[in-house]
Amino acid sequence: MRATLALAASAFALLTSCAGDTPRTAAVDTQIVARDITTRRLTPEQYENIVADVFGPAIALGGRFEPEVRVNGLLAVGTGTVSVTPAGMEQYDVMARKVAAQVVDTSNRKIMIPCTPANAKAPDDACVAQFMGKVGRLIYRRPLADAELKAYVAAARVGAEKTGDFYTGLSLSLGAMLSSPKFLFRTEQVEANPKGGYRLDAYSKAQRLSFFLWNAGPDLQLLDAAANGELDTAKGLAKQVDRMLASRRLETGVRAFFIDNFGFDEFGLLTKDPALFPKFSAQVAADAQEQTLKTIVDLLLANKGDYRDIFTTKKTFLTQELGAIYRVPVINDGPNGAPDTWQTFEFAADDPRGGILTQIAFTSLHSPPGRGSPTLRGKALREVILCQKVPAPPAAVNFSVVESNAHLYKTARDRLNAHATESMCTGCHKIIDPMGLALENFDGAGAYRTTENGAALDTSGALDGIPFKGAAELGKVIHDHPATAKCLVNRLSSYALGQTLTANDPWLKQSETFFAQNGYRLPDLMRAIATSESFTRVKPINEGPRP
Repeated sequence: MRATLALAASAFALLTSCAGDTPRTAAVDTQIVARDITTRRLTPEQYENIVADVFGPAIALGGRFEPEVRVNGLLAVGTGTVSVTPAGMEQYDVMARKVAAQVVDTSNRKIMIPCTPANAKAPDDACVAQFMGKVGRLIYRRPLADAELKAYVAAARVGAEKTGDFYTGLSLSLGAMLSSPKFLFRTEQVEANPKGGYRLDAYSKAQRLSFFLWNAGPDLQLLDAAANGELDTAKGLAKQVDRMLASRRLETGVRAFFIDNFGFDEFGLLTKDPALFPKFSAQVAADAQEQTLKTIVDLLLANKGDYRDIFTTKKTFLTQELGAIYRVPVINDGPNGAPDTWQTFEFAADDPRGGILTQIAFTSLHSPPGRGSPTLRGKALREVILCQKVPAPPAAVNFSVVESNAHLYKTARDRLNAHATESMCTGCHKIIDPMGLALENFDGAGAYRTTENGAALDTSGALDGIPFKGAAELGKVIHDHPATAKCLVNRLSSYALGQTLTANDPWLKQSETFFAQNGYRLPDLMRAIATSESFTRVKPINEGPRP
């Protein structure tokens, strides 16, 4: 990572108080924990959000992002372990140049550039400095240093002189800023804490807050709060966090977390056999993800509900494409007979569907192209929902018992029971198959069924000694399982910090207690994390890793 940053930085060398009132969530700081500082690469969504915030949503990117890496269940943690390859830098340069060209285009320059050059065919240092100082503060998530601003002004001057065009010179300078590691990586700076130890400086704190809550860079209000010292007081920090939590942009941040946590990036590789599942399409896959996200946002943000209820709620949203698989009529009731793309829907109390585990996003994502998979679904439940690691399968598994007698095993339960005679497989299958079998009423595309190959399905089982029958009862067991809420706290905290937290982390345990005592409400947990001293307390740079 450091070597890559050094190489990238050298390529762009030329261009490149008093404490307030204690927040009400201070209970999570009974033991403050200092962490390593992190350097994280912007995710594609964060890059897009910053460009849209600074220059407007109409700006097209026109490039490719390098693959992300999932570490301990989260891409957000993986961003701290990846660098940028030479090919990746080329792509960043392509995107930077395209964005910059659109900003200075004749159709946009009057809106996006706050000044007009004295001569459009010659350099104008004052105008460049005004523009670059303004956008640089948002792009770098901090004010530009004098040397940085002078370098960008000089680059624009050279470009204008060589091309005879002020806007071409400005575009070249802006493109260099947008392809700089100072933009592409979320670097953090450390300062001494008056209370002892070390903390993030105000701009690093603002950056960490904004990416956690909004999945985007700090806005001008947050940067102003960093500049005037507001973020260094408990009262000032709480004021900004409350403002951000009240913003409509919180939904973007919450969606980003659940997309990462639930591995929705894997939908890009999902395929289904069209002969077996003709109703499943790319549109269904997109709608399935949106259905789950809408369900979560409505319950947890709009209604400030209990997080655990996402596994039992009967309320959701449907489109006509989803309705075809759920076998639910979605009527056209928009104005003048036009279809209303999304409609609210509530399954009956006795309906086997309920909660996100029975939604197409979960059942289809954790199934191979031609069938369902109790094993994959059970593994996902253990790892994604309960944060319990399932060991990798052994290298040499003998499937001959099942394959040579396939006609005898009509259901997945029959096949798994036969497969379990392999001693090397029994241990893992015991902890994942019962949960996965509870979802066998849903085929590989998420459609409901009661039989497989003409044989009735048995969806009973037990999770850690708690019996259930069917998906609805499984959802209730998951709802009440102590690991469910603890897993959410672990993943959200790790997501916020960009670091993996162990189960015995003292700050994590404090947050778990707070979450339970406050009704498992997600916004309250996010506030507690964001206003905690442990969120921004760090170890000095020269201190080695903890033993």
